Amino acid sequence: MTVMSDLKLYTRVVRTGDGGSRFEDGALPLTERRIADGVPPMFTGGLSASAAVTFLRSADFDSDPHPAPREQWVVMVRGAIEVEVSDGERRRFGPGDLVFVSDTTGRGHVTAAIGEPPFEALFVPAPCPSGVD
Repeated sequence: MTVMSDLKLYTRVVRTGDGGSRFEDGALPLTERRIADGVPPMFTGGLSASAAVTFLRSADFDSDPHPAPREQWVVMVRGAIEVEVSDGERRRFGPGDLVFVSDTTGRGHVTAAIGEPPFEALFVPAPCPSGVD
């Protein structure tokens, strides 16, 4: 039997006071609920989408420093990326990882595809939902 957590951990990329960026760890609360008759209960958590979700596929995703175009969730589907924030810290994200980018001004961050292409992700424009730290 698989034990499921009632939290989905994610990483935020946030703007710092000096115009740079840094990482913060967060947790999305999940609630166990039955989503349809005949389906066992599942853990769900809202991402508060305020606009259309975008699917992105790219063989090459090496960027210059850039701020996020909007506050958005990045949901990794395939492949891996490495994000570097302005203090030099780097983190890798792969399938199933969640990243909330909110560094919409300033120097931003650098993103690079890692490993075998293509890299695929869902971009979900949204403000950070209430109740998420």
